[in-house]
Amino acid sequence: MKDRSEMLRKYAALAVRVGINLEEKEGLVITTGPDGLPLARLAAEEAYSMGAKNVELIINDDKVTLSRYINGKEIAFEEFPSWKTAMFEGMYKDNYHHLFIISPDPELLKDADPVKVGAYQKVSSAAMAPVMRYRMTGVTKWAIVAVPSIPWAESVFPELKGDEAVEALWDEIEKASRLDVEDPVTAWRDHDANLKKRMEYLNTRNFEKLNFKGPGTDLEVYLANEHWWIGGSSDSSKGVPYMANMPTEEVFTAPHKLKVNGTLRSTKPLSYNGKIVEDFGFTFKDGAVTDFYAAKGAEVLEALLKNDDGARYLGEVALVQDDSPISNTGILFNNTLFDENASVHFALGRAYGYSIRNGSTMTLDELAEKGANYSLIHVDFMVGGPSLDITATDHEGNTIDIFRNGNWVI
Repeated sequence: MKDRSEMLRKYAALAVRVGINLEEKEGLVITTGPDGLPLARLAAEEAYSMGAKNVELIINDDKVTLSRYINGKEIAFEEFPSWKTAMFEGMYKDNYHHLFIISPDPELLKDADPVKVGAYQKVSSAAMAPVMRYRMTGVTKWAIVAVPSIPWAESVFPELKGDEAVEALWDEIEKASRLDVEDPVTAWRDHDANLKKRMEYLNTRNFEKLNFKGPGTDLEVYLANEHWWIGGSSDSSKGVPYMANMPTEEVFTAPHKLKVNGTLRSTKPLSYNGKIVEDFGFTFKDGAVTDFYAAKGAEVLEALLKNDDGARYLGEVALVQDDSPISNTGILFNNTLFDENASVHFALGRAYGYSIRNGSTMTLDELAEKGANYSLIHVDFMVGGPSLDITATDHEGNTIDIFRNGNWVI
């Protein structure tokens, strides 16, 4: 196997210095699974060397997660531990920031009862809503990075097994995360500056709506009032930049909850709650999903849309051109962190507060007045590709092409 020790040190530095952008006297909480422990340990070293007041490690294990759905009795799906909500809220209030090191199994819950999965998703989302608000408004800086697991790697490279698949996936993660260059931190700051140019153009133009057209897609999307495009790094509520997703290629904002009409077809499978949804699409009227279909996993979509009232509405529209590093690999990663950065995408559910001008300081009611959706969920799905065109319309009715054949034309 390839010696990746130097790469892992670069990855840890990148996650802490660019992802979280940790400052002296701040705390860091790291959530990961067994496969992420080597990177987590190096991230802790990096954080302490930067003056962190404390690093807290939380381990999740797929087998324990699966056991709930296979062996759990009714009580296991009725409540979420109140101490866990209080723990996270306490850490966030105490100036801790959150690094997630994921190593997912895309089909972990493929044999689990979807009713049980949906029930616990709803209970846990409701319990964690106060905690999520810290991240959605930028009070808490957060970042997601990924390391391979065998199940994930074998789903991406089905012709390979075990360590061979993991090695192949590591190679792709290195390239997508700009870890294959001498100075990834500088490379990411340069990349961030390029994404900011797109962001600044869109914010200067302040378009009223976007129209999406492609195979199975004909959608009119009005943008939220006083919407704000974000590309690359986000600013915390204190004005400190951080990179929530690594990798990222997107520029995104909030659609108007009640002003989305037409049809929308996915172009990549969705991995959600340990199950795969394939070849799916939606019909929207006045913002809400009124109909949907899926060749595989329709029951997963049905449960997702029933989470709460806001689950049927959109909370994010994100622009990613087809000619981008992750898309050009031609690889389906079976993971949203990577696949959403290969494609234009939307999210059902909650809008990010900071995708409204000054939204980080607004109440939920104030955000709703601007047209930002609220939900317990936020689930991205991909709709981009070489056949997608996007036209933008300003408040005077002037139109301009911004995407043709899946790529930027501005």
